[in-house]
Amino acid sequence: MLAYTDLKKGALFVMDGAPYEVLDSHFLRMQQRKAVVQTKIKNLVTGKIVDRNFQPSDSFEEAEVEKKSAVFIYMNRGEFWFHEEGNPKNRFILKEDVLGESGKFLKPNTSVETVLFEEKVIGVKLPVKADFKVVEAPPGVKGNTAQGGTKVATLEGGAKIAVPLFVNEGDVVRVNTETGEYVERVEKN
Repeated sequence: MLAYTDLKKGALFVMDGAPYEVLDSHFLRMQQRKAVVQTKIKNLVTGKIVDRNFQPSDSFEEAEVEKKSAVFIYMNRGEFWFHEEGNPKNRFILKEDVLGESGKFLKPNTSVETVLFEEKVIGVKLPVKADFKVVEAPPGVKGNTAQGGTKVATLEGGAKIAVPLFVNEGDVVRVNTETGEYVERVEKN
């Protein structure tokens, strides 16, 4: 069992039958009152982030979360197909709502880390940076570019991101998959 003081950043615990991860916490004591821990926690199943205060009387069960390597195969009608790394016969499906925004940054044969809670896959962790080919990019427009201009480009997985004006169709760009932001141009067309 975890006490309320064990809720540090990165701690995993079960509350109301769902696994949560502590994103931020700090200890607060006001005059003549009990001490509390103010936290920002993330539900690992739904992805919802909540601010919550915990009292000294609160205790929690530690979440048993397992991580396994998997490989993304393909996407069809909102279903993402994966297989265990090293065992292509052992396949499983994840729905689009489980992956969320990170699904648009998946390419075939991408190695990912799956997060399991009670033998059920509740999430997928992608590599932080990945390279994508620009499928569609409007031409750069001359004008006020003193602060550096951007345009919206479509990547090979269908994701749309803001890129600098010098990026053209056919270029390969590196993208941060956690934030969905352009990092650098890897290869020029």
